[in-house]
Amino acid sequence: MSRAIKQYIPQGSDLLTEKFINCLMLRGKKSTARRIFAEALEMIKSRTKDPPMEVFSKALLNVTPLVEVRPKRVAGSVYQVPVEVPPKRQQALSIRWILGAARDRKGIPMSHKLALELLDASAEQGAAIKKKQDVLKMAQANKAFAHLAK
Repeated sequence: MSRAIKQYIPQGSDLLTEKFINCLMLRGKKSTARRIFAEALEMIKSRTKDPPMEVFSKALLNVTPLVEVRPKRVAGSVYQVPVEVPPKRQQALSIRWILGAARDRKGIPMSHKLALELLDASAEQGAAIKKKQDVLKMAQANKAFAHLAK
């Protein structure tokens, strides 16, 4: 583990941080993913007065969805039925949305993109938050089909 990342992650490491790094990793290059994450935390530290791990936690919490829609086939028609999201899936979706939004930003290094997306998400703006709001709107629009959920 690099020295830059050690100052943010406790010795035993945080499971959520490790999960995030594993999802960030491409082609099995974990050391590169760790370096990108550490540089993103450094950038967050230089841009705000808040501790970087708090910004990271707040960003994940703000992006976490509570409801989503699942397709349900009833009598030949497919309805989008709103259902509550289980905790494991909430975590997976929030990580996926933040990383997807960061990867969609173009023209700058990944560590900068990730830092900007985490800062946006902690301030309740940005592409990941928009994705969460879109899913929530879809669930609210299909509230009439909630009785079809099992």
